[in-house]
Amino acid sequence: MSEKLEKSAQQYEQITEELLRAAAPYKTASNHFRNKEVPRGAAHAYAEWGHINKAEILLKAESVVHAENSTP
Repeated sequence: MSEKLEKSAQQYEQITEELLRAAAPYKTASNHFRNKEVPRGAAHAYAEWGHINKAEILLKAESVVHAENSTP
């Protein structure tokens, strides 16, 4: 496998990890809201949004690499 492809594979694995980190704790946030623990629910939801934002940054970076290597 070429070095570029390996780097892309690693980038997608990192994106996957960030999204997995975000997914489960949203369930925790929903439970907090159901229990009227608004600050705790909001804190979990906001923190997990950070994982989604990080995944988006990584995905955007990968799209730039793809664009630089594409042929019109």
